[in-house]
Amino acid sequence: MASDFTWEPTAEYIDDAELTKFAKVLGCADHSELLARSMEDPDWFWDAAIKALGVRFDQPYTQVRDISDGPVNARWCVGGTMNFCDNVLDRHAGTPVWQKPAIVWHGEDDSERVLTYAELDGKVRELAAGLKALGIRPGDAVGIYLPVLPETPVAILAVARIGAIISPLFSGFGADAIVKRLNDAEAVAVITADEAVRRGNAIPMKPVIDTAADSVPTLRHVVVLKTVAHEVSPQTARDIWWHDLDTSGAATTPMEMVDADQALFIAYTSGTTGRPKGTVLTHCGFTVKGALDFAVSFDLKPEDRLFWFADFGWVTGPYSMAGTFATGATFIIAEGVPDWPDVGRIWRLAAHHGATFFGIAPTAIRGLMRHGAEHVAAHDLSSIRILASTGEPWTEEAWVWFAEHVGGNRCPIINVCGGTEISGGFIAGNVLTPQRACSFAGPLPGMATDIVDASGNSVGPGQVGELVLRDVSIGLSRGIWRDPDRFVETYWSMFPDMWRHGDWASRDADGLWYVHGRSDDTIQVAGKRAGPAEIEGLVMATGLVTEAAAVALPDAVKGEAVLIAAIPAEGVPTDAATAGRLSAAVTDGLGKAFKPARILFVADLPKTRSLKIMRRVIRALVLDEPPGDLSALLNPDAIEAVKQAARQPSQA
Repeated sequence: MASDFTWEPTAEYIDDAELTKFAKVLGCADHSELLARSMEDPDWFWDAAIKALGVRFDQPYTQVRDISDGPVNARWCVGGTMNFCDNVLDRHAGTPVWQKPAIVWHGEDDSERVLTYAELDGKVRELAAGLKALGIRPGDAVGIYLPVLPETPVAILAVARIGAIISPLFSGFGADAIVKRLNDAEAVAVITADEAVRRGNAIPMKPVIDTAADSVPTLRHVVVLKTVAHEVSPQTARDIWWHDLDTSGAATTPMEMVDADQALFIAYTSGTTGRPKGTVLTHCGFTVKGALDFAVSFDLKPEDRLFWFADFGWVTGPYSMAGTFATGATFIIAEGVPDWPDVGRIWRLAAHHGATFFGIAPTAIRGLMRHGAEHVAAHDLSSIRILASTGEPWTEEAWVWFAEHVGGNRCPIINVCGGTEISGGFIAGNVLTPQRACSFAGPLPGMATDIVDASGNSVGPGQVGELVLRDVSIGLSRGIWRDPDRFVETYWSMFPDMWRHGDWASRDADGLWYVHGRSDDTIQVAGKRAGPAEIEGLVMATGLVTEAAAVALPDAVKGEAVLIAAIPAEGVPTDAATAGRLSAAVTDGLGKAFKPARILFVADLPKTRSLKIMRRVIRALVLDEPPGDLSALLNPDAIEAVKQAARQPSQA
């Protein structure tokens, strides 16, 4: 192995790679030719990929894509009708997949539930019939506000089955966040539970909906899943228990075949203002992208058991579900959090359920590292053959720890950069390409990805630029719900006819790609530029802190200056000496220009439920500015922790 490669493909991985098989099915000699042809002739590629993946249409499309009105207004699978549920669930009827586990669920109290594909189908049909009996029709928006339970995929698939539009709501949202999203979508119904459980505490959910409902004039129905024995708040006329729905039509209600490019999800992403963006994802886009990413590029196989710790209120949950079910693999999901009731819980569950494909956010690994590798070593993780991650950029220390202690230095890390607006991945690792710490193999098939300078010109190896798409992808968002101007301004306004993803990226001389954080998070000091992840990596490497966030502060002379907010490691003093060592680590790595102007020691850092650090919130709190949309915030106590630290004298 080359000294700086953390993993190289073995003959076993190469010979059995789904990516290699897929390339040959499409008439390509290898992965490189597949990538090149997919970018040179996207119409050929997407048509061939749809057929090779066995995507099912009720009415075949007449044109795979139509960009006659420009890439912003691209239309896909023109003239075709289909349904997402048909393609990830019903397609397996009558095959050996039908009797295998589709969902394996693990509760916080160690209770377990298993649904086979056949059992999942029965529950989806029952809920779909019940929703139709309420009068919910194709094109109606339905909010799904549920914790991680087997019923959550059931609800997603049932809403899709009747042709309605899914609006996922993070299970930790408060009423205000729910009101904004349901009103924007003009939702006619919401599916919720009486309670959720997190860290041993009962978290009311139905009362949150009760508070929100009166401010959503279009809301006609609240379907409530009963999970506890005691009574919840009194019901109103719009409320109905899930178990009281009229399911008499379950056996006879047909699948609703809709326009292939009809909205499947209105998936909200947080904004810097108080108004989240309703990203429109479609039946054909989400179906094809999920299947192509997981069953081809990520090497997921029908015999695999995928465990990716994620909430269904963010795209990673539905995305990993779609890829798993389309493949016919088993989907392991878990209630609660990774490190409670014991700090080794996530490793215990992966071993217990024989996970073969294990996904997690880099930030979660940085948090779990603080508990020590002995909690990983206590469990047999030899079943895992692929590690995966998405979210924030890795630090080298966390990548190496993950590869060594979780993967035993024998598993590739399928590092994915994508997002809600892509229906999946933009660039990613694979099982055919050697890996360096924090790297990506490059673009996924069909993704005409490039790195460009401020003028839109491609940059060379070692240069940092904006991550863009030079052509549209089938999974790309069809817009921001009922706000086309904001869609253009956000993604299409910087470069003519190019999608700007909002990340800094670079390539090395061997063609490996790296992402350096959000371009709107970039810190520019006296004309020099660095990504937050680069600064954070230097700080983390000292071992003095368990987590860190680097943000830009305004500076009258340099334009911007560096602020670091960090959680000290156990036993490390929060004094000037420690701050000096952190500051020295940054200047040794990046030069004196990047010497931190302030270092804050905090008890916690604000994060989203998908465990991304909310740097813009830290910056706003330090500058005493409005923090913008906080509806995605996982840990509200972190706000006060940052405020208190900001009031203290500077440690830098």
